[in-house]
Amino acid sequence: MELNNLLSGPPETLLPVDPAAAELAAGASAVDTAAKYPTSSLAWSELAEAALAEGRTIEAYAYARTGYHRGLDLLRRNGWKGHGPVPWEHEPNRGFLRCLAVLGKAAAIIDEKDEAERCATFLRDSSPTAADVLS
Repeated sequence: MELNNLLSGPPETLLPVDPAAAELAAGASAVDTAAKYPTSSLAWSELAEAALAEGRTIEAYAYARTGYHRGLDLLRRNGWKGHGPVPWEHEPNRGFLRCLAVLGKAAAIIDEKDEAERCATFLRDSSPTAADVLS
């Protein structure tokens, strides 16, 4: 009889390489890359971060929410059950985590406190490293 370790948590979720990563690294625009790879959280995260940095909060929120939902879909397809580690150290996870961070920041700016708190908690629960790096 196999015994389960009741103290261990769910396994880490490690996403596959984002198909947009190479093009973005080579200098392709985030707009063109998001149009070519609309499921890429990485492309959406770049759009969200740029919009937030430029003070376009509503655009940042919309881009981040799109990338966040695309990331949730991909996490679920890769075995994630709604909770558990999504480590920052695994580079393909970073697009999702970056979207989650921007979503929380944009929500705070527009005074959507519950959403901002949920995002901050979700980010820290998924990856304490990401929460520290992206704060």
